[in-house]
Amino acid sequence: MSDSGAHILVFPYPAQGHMIPLLDFTHHLATTRRLNFTITILVTPKNLPLLRPLLSLHPSITPLVLPFPPHPSIPLGVENTVDLPAGGFLSMMIALSTLRDPLLHWFRSHPSPPTAIISDMFLGWTHQLAGELNIRRYAFFPSGAFAISFVNCLWLHMPQRKNNSDENEMIGFSEIPNSPFYPWWQLSPIYRSYVKGDPNSEFIRDTFLSNIASHGLVFNTFSELEGVYLDYLAKELGHNRVWPVGPLLPPNSTERGGSSSIMVHEISSWLDECEGHSVVYVCFGSQAVLTNKQMEELTLGLEKSGVKFILSYKGATKGHVGGDRYGSIPDGFEARVAGTGVVIKGWAPQVLILEHKSVCAFLTHCGWNSTLESIVAGVPMLAWPMGADQFVNATLLVDQLGVAVRVCEGAETVLESDELSRFLVEATGEKWAERRARARELSKAAFDAIREGGSSVNGLDGFTKDLLEKGLM
Repeated sequence: MSDSGAHILVFPYPAQGHMIPLLDFTHHLATTRRLNFTITILVTPKNLPLLRPLLSLHPSITPLVLPFPPHPSIPLGVENTVDLPAGGFLSMMIALSTLRDPLLHWFRSHPSPPTAIISDMFLGWTHQLAGELNIRRYAFFPSGAFAISFVNCLWLHMPQRKNNSDENEMIGFSEIPNSPFYPWWQLSPIYRSYVKGDPNSEFIRDTFLSNIASHGLVFNTFSELEGVYLDYLAKELGHNRVWPVGPLLPPNSTERGGSSSIMVHEISSWLDECEGHSVVYVCFGSQAVLTNKQMEELTLGLEKSGVKFILSYKGATKGHVGGDRYGSIPDGFEARVAGTGVVIKGWAPQVLILEHKSVCAFLTHCGWNSTLESIVAGVPMLAWPMGADQFVNATLLVDQLGVAVRVCEGAETVLESDELSRFLVEATGEKWAERRARARELSKAAFDAIREGGSSVNGLDGFTKDLLEKGLM
């Protein structure tokens, strides 16, 4: 391919688990050989620092900084969901949609405006904007193809419970490969909160339907992991513009995310002193905040097990009501486990931790970024899905791939300390030998996908070729 001169607008959704993979994808676009992309990234002021690692590698990338639009449910000064409880995603989606007019003005006043928009799945309204501008919109998915297959069916078919009081009524779709069904309470809370005719609800439904209607879909996954679901999506959409480009590995895993209570070199030094395959890493992602009761049982289980561990946890956010009931480590715990465990409040260098030879298992909420990072590292998982796409991801990991064991389910379910202790001890022993071998196989497949000639390299090539076709939507 010759130099194109194409101008792309990248628009990430301001949540750590959404921004990071799209910024990693942008890095790959900026380093793609034989291409001459002009790239602009749209952020609000307080999210600009998250671009710093990318901009230091690619000074030619231009940030477009638009003021954050206020919303009554978002505290003043908050511009990222990391500072909100899980329910804040809905408010953030609605707030960001009001950037449409200033963004349209920017396009129309720019001397050489973008010819394509790559935007997060929670920014579906950019599809209509792209239509008005007569350019293409590509939807980027930080979630897996299996999860999005299920989400698409929800918003297309709008299934409802026969009994409105039955939280365990099963909802599912036999047309999706492996026929996934889940109890009502495990469906996306955004979907469960839908009220027909309510403007906010209809806006959210339009968001997901717009993803389906977009010119192309880009996934942070790889064919060897989710090929059956990628094929299903292409068949349902009626075109092959479904590109797996993952796993999207970071150019520098320690320069991302947020602040941490412990220096990276201290964590590395501690891990270096541990025996191989002896440490369990515990982290529930950038959004989940455990209740104090959950934290009490979790820490007690870690202590009872005697297993070496790294625990990364998040305290209550500005948006948490009754914040004193969330995210507190029991008094004296850190002193009692000194030498056995490391406790990190805030951001943890997760990729670095998982790749260390001493780590044998990952107790995780099954967010997609964590799932992929564990697979890349060849580390099997203890699955505790809590919401969003995590129950579907757990199905993939436990029931289909055999690289995880389900230990608990639910955002406020309490896992008893004795039960957790049993799982932790098993994860460090010979019972997990087969699971560890399977994880290593998937790790190899992940790296094969991103090598020259691999499925995800071919996916990136297919995407860029489509991007360069200067045609209209």
